[in-house]
This record gives sequence, C-alpha cells and structure tokens, in this order.
Amino acid sequence: MANLRQASLRHANLALVARTVLGADTPPSRADVAAATSLTRSTVSRLVDELVAGGVLEEVESVLGGTGRRGRPATPLVASRARFAAVGLQVGVGQLAARLVDLSGSVLAEQLVTADLAGSSPADTLGRLRTLARIVLEGAPGGCRVVGAGLALPGIVDVTEGRLLSAPNLGWEDVAPGPLLVDALGGLPVRVGNEADLAAHAHAHPAPGRDLESRDFIYLSGEVGIGGAVVVDGAVMTGRHGWAGEIGHVCVDADGPACRCGSTGCLEQYAGLLALLSAAGLDAATTPADLARLARGGDDRAREAVGSAGRALGVALAGVVNVLDLPTVVLGGHLAKVGDLLAPDVEAALGRRVLSAHWVTPRVVIAPDDLAPGATGAALLALDEVVRHPAAVLAP
Repeated sequence: MANLRQASLRHANLALVARTVLGADTPPSRADVAAATSLTRSTVSRLVDELVAGGVLEEVESVLGGTGRRGRPATPLVASRARFAAVGLQVGVGQLAARLVDLSGSVLAEQLVTADLAGSSPADTLGRLRTLARIVLEGAPGGCRVVGAGLALPGIVDVTEGRLLSAPNLGWEDVAPGPLLVDALGGLPVRVGNEADLAAHAHAHPAPGRDLESRDFIYLSGEVGIGGAVVVDGAVMTGRHGWAGEIGHVCVDADGPACRCGSTGCLEQYAGLLALLSAAGLDAATTPADLARLARGGDDRAREAVGSAGRALGVALAGVVNVLDLPTVVLGGHLAKVGDLLAPDVEAALGRRVLSAHWVTPRVVIAPDDLAPGATGAALLALDEVVRHPAAVLAP
C-alpha cells in the first residue's frame, strides 16, 4: 500500500512539474519550478531529471536565472521538440488536412489538400485522408514517438462512440471514421470530435499545457457553413451529449431561407461562405480573401454582403452572449478573412442588444490565419494526455 501511495504521489508530482514548465510564459529553471510548486529543490531536480531523460522536457542554453537573481546561471526548461507528437486530421467541405504536432506546439509535418467534398463518399474521402496521414507519419523526425491521433469533422459528433451523426454540408450521416483510419496510424485509436470544438481548443491552448490569456469566449469557425464552440475557463463546453455550440444554426429570421439542416433562417444562410459569395454576386469558387479585397476596394455588392453578414452575426451572437455572459467573440475560418470588415457591425449589434454591454463592452477577436485549426486542436488534445499523465510515457 505504501508503494502504491508513493507511486501515485510521484505521478502527481511529475504532472505538476510538466504543467508548470509547459505553462510558463518564459522558460523556467529548476529553482523557478520549485518556487512555483512549493516542492523542494531536490524533489524538483529528481523529477526534472526523469522528464528530461524521458523526452518530455529538455534543457536549453543557459542564461542568467529566470528570477533575476545574481549567481550561477540557471538552465531553462522547455517542452521537448520532436520527441513526442500526435497526428491531427481534419475533413472540411473544402479541404483535407493532416498534421503532426509536437509538445512545443510546433508542426513537424503537414499535408493540406483543397477539394470539393460536398456530397462525397465517406469511404473515398477517408481513404484520401488515410494517405495524407501516412505521408505525415513518414515525415516524422527520427526518434519521434507518436502517442495519439484525432479527427476533426464539421458536424454533430458522438465523441463517446467515435461516430459522426450528421454533417449536413458534407452530406454525411452516421459515419464511423476510426476503423477506416486506424491502419494508417499504426493502430493508434482515433479520437473523433467536432471541428469547431477542436479549433476552439487550439485557440485556447496554443501548445499542450499552455493557456491563452483570454480563457472565456465564443468561437465561430467559418467554412461553407458556420460552426461554433463555447469556451469557459479554457475548456470547451460540450453540453450533455457533446453537441453544444451549433451557433451556425441559431435562427436569425424564422421566415428566412431554408437551411440544409432542415430549419429556416439559420445564421449560416447569411454569414456562411456560400451565402456571402452569393449575396455579393460572386462565383462559389471565389476565395474569402478575394471577397475581402473587393469589399475593401469599394465594390458595392461585396460591401453590402459583408455588412448584412455582420448584422446577422450580431443578432445571433447577442442572444448567445445574453444567455452565457461571454462577451468575447473569436472569428475563425472565412470569417477571420473578412473579420476587420465584419467586426464594426457585429460589435455595434452586440452593443445594442446585449444587456450587460453597458458595463462590459463586447469585443470581436480575429483568430490567427490557419486553414485547418481543427486538425491542430485534435493533435493538441491528444498530446494533453502526456502533460496530464507523463508517467505513462516514461520508463517505470
């Protein structure tokens, strides 16, 4: 029993040290870790030795102590690069993606393929994704251990069963992707998740163990349609069945146009990419960047399309903010490409419609430019297991 307690304490302290190092704003020394965790320096030194030997952490070039103390130079600690990694996969309506991401949050290898996948065969599309997964695994550096895999899908996902229940914009229903991908991943199980949820996770945690300063926000993921996620204290709020955050299907006008989901007047019928391009009189192949360029250049139809989308976003989001008290909105995907044009109308609508706006001004944040943030989020979520349970990947 005493041995079990000691092992449990060791596991907990290994996780504490790993989280402290990976979550630090600047690389800490062993002394810094001891001060932050209240563990003794000798205990921290022993645990760090294990984590360094096991490839979870690495020591980098010596600098003066991170605390500013005079004396012996301290050795900063950082996440090991290219020692542990995870594969993140994504199927979108317009692209396929595969990424290999390490504990530092760096992309070691990736494959991005543009494709029109609306109405595609799940088996054929997942077969193409399987090929991309093999390519990124072949690009892994020598000595890199792949510890997990995840798949981001644009629809309603049963995370427990690993099934896509419905993806209206893809035209997929009741698909179990895992068995079609596992052989390409060397037998690794594939965690399946909603694309917007995983993109929001990547935004909140740009690397395993590292948190964004803003930990409470509403995330919108734009492609053909609009996905959404709600992040509270850094965690994606999934709801009872894991289906929370479908902001793209919040009703803006009950008498509005029919949506592929079966309802009418959904937000994505006003602010989805195809809806935006149609309202601007542009071909469906037009890129969001081209739409933004036209709107900034004074094209009347493009400007009106973006303005209308901004107003619709403001109406839908105001209801969400009033219910959840989360006044920060992050625009991703195609919405980020025109985010500077959308933001004034969205913020104006939120200012008028959000009850708490008198005290806390709602704000719009533009997500970093990334074609497949869901793939990154899927990989980062798999790598979080290493941070939570580093003892599992170390020698006993």
